Amino acid sequence: MNRRAFLSAAAGLGALAFSPETVFAAAANGADWTLGLADVEGDVAPRELARVHGRAPAGLDGVLYRNGPARFRRGGSAVGHWFDGDGLVRRYAIADGQAQLAARFVDTPKRRVDTAVGAIVTPGFGTAAGPGAQVRGPDDVNAANTSVMMAGQALWALWEAGSPAALDPDTLETRGFHTFRPDLKGMPFLAHPRVEPDGRVWNLGVSGSRAVVWRLSPDGALEAATPLTLPRASYLHDFTATARHLVIVLQPWIHERMVAPVSAGYVWRADAGTQVLVLDKDDLSRRRVYELPAFSAFHMGDAWEDADGTIRFDICTTPTPEFAVQGARDLVAGRAPAGADATRLSFVTLRPDGSGAIEHTATPAEFPRSDPRVAGRARARTVVLTRTDPRSPFFQAVAVQDWRRDRTEVFDFGPRTLVEEMVFVPRGAGEFDGWLVGTSVNLDARATELHVFDARHLADGPLCTWRADVALPVSFHGVFAARRS
Repeated sequence: MNRRAFLSAAAGLGALAFSPETVFAAAANGADWTLGLADVEGDVAPRELARVHGRAPAGLDGVLYRNGPARFRRGGSAVGHWFDGDGLVRRYAIADGQAQLAARFVDTPKRRVDTAVGAIVTPGFGTAAGPGAQVRGPDDVNAANTSVMMAGQALWALWEAGSPAALDPDTLETRGFHTFRPDLKGMPFLAHPRVEPDGRVWNLGVSGSRAVVWRLSPDGALEAATPLTLPRASYLHDFTATARHLVIVLQPWIHERMVAPVSAGYVWRADAGTQVLVLDKDDLSRRRVYELPAFSAFHMGDAWEDADGTIRFDICTTPTPEFAVQGARDLVAGRAPAGADATRLSFVTLRPDGSGAIEHTATPAEFPRSDPRVAGRARARTVVLTRTDPRSPFFQAVAVQDWRRDRTEVFDFGPRTLVEEMVFVPRGAGEFDGWLVGTSVNLDARATELHVFDARHLADGPLCTWRADVALPVSFHGVFAARRS
């Protein structure tokens, strides 16, 4: 498979040079949650974090890397969508009971062009192109702002419609976009790869109904890149997997026309329902398609398979993609966004007879994570963020859902905190024996904080909390890397 078809889609972005929207943060309206979308002007030099609560648990030694947009405005112009800000990779190093923070912008062509022009001109998911935009391929619009993964001795900053950006894991210096093979240059690589317990990586690259299935070794080396045609051109941000199958949720938000910004080309077709495509990892031509009622989703948990072949997984769903269409645009403008409080933790069951079902819980939830040592295998627990203050567009609490006991455990930071995704870090041998490590923005202190929980005793609160002397905007996704010996 070559990259020509994928490049043709990206080339269409540069053909429509609309004036960019002028959007300003509206902190003056009293909604101080806008601190979560404040611009970071430059890189953040390494600094020690102050411990404000508890003590770091013995044995926790490594680095939490997080990624998210952190520059939204330039010269009176602004991105048109939360997803289009420049990617800032944060590095939280924990060692000997202490914690340190450093952060660095990914040095992308997008960031360089916008900096040189002094305005937001590069198009994106919800941002139209402006005068001076330079678009020759997917990586010219690659914001590298969504997630991170370790690949051997490199750290990759991930987007969803272009290449991984390779960074030095110690200095966060950008080494350039990673090319798996010359004929695959610029191919999309989703921001949510699925990693098997032995380290093998599966991922997708998607452009319309055309896709490639990536299979990588634990050190990030290419094992296979297999072309695939999807049943429909659904918006795809994430997928999931069992030990034997890839599971791809195809929501009825379908790309139907090539326009700029990209999001304007999607149409919600509720009457088409949601499809779930299941592929055999050993033979990707073997497929099944399940039909479910219409729903929209960004993120899902690891799937597993029962002895009889029944596939199960959790997923965070909304009735429509209202937040992606309009809510994330409102955020950058400082307005309370549409659809921000609609996401619910849900559970999908796909049976061997071809029938499927989805159950929606009452729990507001996003960013599901689980114990990576049982990825693709039967498990009981999922950690999510949950909402306790409907006035805020962000989350205030962390929850652990125990599916076997039908029980939810919650720790609420309170309405003055913007909570970010929690990452599971293994400790002992049992499932969910470990720590939850994550960050938040403390609105009263106007500072970013780093927290460590005992995963099995979430409601007891953080074992340890550190505070930075800066407030970084809310980020999307992260990974924890144990200290290299």
